[in-house]
Amino acid sequence: MEYFETVHNRKNTRSVKWDMVKDLFHSEDVLPMWVADMDFKAPDAVNKALIERAEHGIYGYTIIDESVKGSIVNWLSKRHDWNIHSEWLSFSPGVVTTLHMAVQALTNPGDKIVIQTPVYTPFYNVIEAHNRNIVKNTLHYNGNSYEIDFLDLEEKLKQGVKAIILCNPHNPVGRVWTRDELEKIAKLSLHYDVLILSDEIHGDLTFPNKQHIPIASLSEEIANRTITMMAPSKTFNLAGLQASYAVTSNNEIRKKLDEQFTIQGFHGLNTMGNTALEAAYNNGEEWLDGLREILYSHYQYVKKELETHTDLVVAHAEGTYLVWIDCSSLNMNAKEIQKFFNEQAKVGLNAGAGYGEEGEKFMRMNIACPRETLEDGVNRIISAINTK
Repeated sequence: MEYFETVHNRKNTRSVKWDMVKDLFHSEDVLPMWVADMDFKAPDAVNKALIERAEHGIYGYTIIDESVKGSIVNWLSKRHDWNIHSEWLSFSPGVVTTLHMAVQALTNPGDKIVIQTPVYTPFYNVIEAHNRNIVKNTLHYNGNSYEIDFLDLEEKLKQGVKAIILCNPHNPVGRVWTRDELEKIAKLSLHYDVLILSDEIHGDLTFPNKQHIPIASLSEEIANRTITMMAPSKTFNLAGLQASYAVTSNNEIRKKLDEQFTIQGFHGLNTMGNTALEAAYNNGEEWLDGLREILYSHYQYVKKELETHTDLVVAHAEGTYLVWIDCSSLNMNAKEIQKFFNEQAKVGLNAGAGYGEEGEKFMRMNIACPRETLEDGVNRIISAINTK
């Protein structure tokens, strides 16, 4: 596990996470544990492939050939027991980009789109930017974990909803939806003729005994009305290379999606993103298995330490490297909580309010860092709480 123990200096690398600390948190001594990228180097196989490609020295227009597509097909079969065809694939710089394209291509201004809140901030932006209407199916929080309110979901779908943006595994609450939960969503979506836009970018990052199930893998019928968005970016820390893909078995839906990409002037992946995607999927499994062990150990550490030494509650998680912390015990409002973590604890987290009003008493912590960094962040929080 030495690969995940080394502390790397990421400052002065144009890192959003590390080089914007003063701009975002108004102090240079805040420890950044916010945006969803990792402080670990990508797998050696990926770095080697990128170096070899750079040594060639020519970066002309690049095709996404069957070798690249085949690496995705094989990955989804091996890791998620999902057998797809390469012609179902569309490519994009990122999942959020694909969401924008899908909303524009497959819904109309004024249409209703369901999100399950609290949820990843760009979901709100994607809907509102194109003059669609947000419909909230608020997740039920029991003081420890989150569940889907299916009665509420059905009531919302009855209102003529056009699409649902599913987040699985869920960001920020960390749930990995079960087969039973996914089947219920699928059944309701079929009954009410609702398109599923499924963000599954964290699907490779599940904890022990938790298996990610792509909702489109449940049946041919549900696959026929689903666009599944995935990428190696969260899995292998490749976000800056901007390489993602969508899986759509429905030819008509995929044609509309691809036409929207063309309208917006997008024609393919960049050379290095293409190279990294293939290398990661072909040679990154051992690295990923080690990472998943580290992330689960980190999650257990954070939960134990914060709940033992403070009154904070770390929500039950089953995957991702994002920890959702219930700060209700601080008896502060959303702005006060954020200020406390920034100015007293000197730890830069994501404010829960950014994920919807349901997250106003929460903060989101990124635990994908060496244990030394993690312990520093946790100890800063504990010390600040116990001396306030």
